[in-house]
Amino acid sequence: MTIPALSAELEGKRAVVTGGSRGIGAAIVQRFLDAGATVVTSARTPTEHTPSAAKFVRADVSTRDGVRALADAALETLGGVDILVNNAGDGRPFPSVLEIGDDAWQASLDINFLAAVRLNAALVPSMVAQGAGVIVNLSSMITNAPMGPLLHYAAAKSALETYGKGLANDLAPRGIRVVTVAPGNVASPGSDVVRREMTEHLGLEESAFDVAVPLGRVGQPADIAEAIGFLVSDRASWITGTRLMVDGGESPHL
Repeated sequence: MTIPALSAELEGKRAVVTGGSRGIGAAIVQRFLDAGATVVTSARTPTEHTPSAAKFVRADVSTRDGVRALADAALETLGGVDILVNNAGDGRPFPSVLEIGDDAWQASLDINFLAAVRLNAALVPSMVAQGAGVIVNLSSMITNAPMGPLLHYAAAKSALETYGKGLANDLAPRGIRVVTVAPGNVASPGSDVVRREMTEHLGLEESAFDVAVPLGRVGQPADIAEAIGFLVSDRASWITGTRLMVDGGESPHL
């Protein structure tokens, strides 16, 4: 197999990335653009970090209406989808697991699990029609060692991982690959807030997160984007149904 230059390996590919306004999502969008892809991305609101070369759709994918708005805009803009990255997610910690109420559990399931389920259902038919496609679901290393303050988030991401494995098995005969990427501690606006709140709830210093990483630093959004850039490329054409930890060696790899 001839491997194209990295600057052109996604030439002609049509990608959709949720939560692409900042942090990991924005880095993924830029990585795809740099490789030649046409990208549609979404978030509740754009930021100064949202790559301007991507088509931005204002959509809240934690809702059915938001998913439909994004799916309709993506299909209208792209005509079909080759790559779908379900990156949108949220997980605010509580002082203890007993303080996570029904609304918080439902909200976590909506954004961290059902958003991907709904968007996949809306866009996978276009992949089936063309006999090819790649889906990347973003999970988290927290599923390896769930903690009480973030148990609602960990549980929703665990559901996403199980769903992704089953989806991969079902779609493989149709030429569609499904992979899960589980980032560790990454320096991004959303993660920075979570780390700060977690240290308060657990009585830790923020530097504890750096010390816990064998490679000696928290990750950068580009670290995650680069791994995903490989997984959606033809270089990874025999990879499906797997879960890749990108965490600097921090979490036990079970």
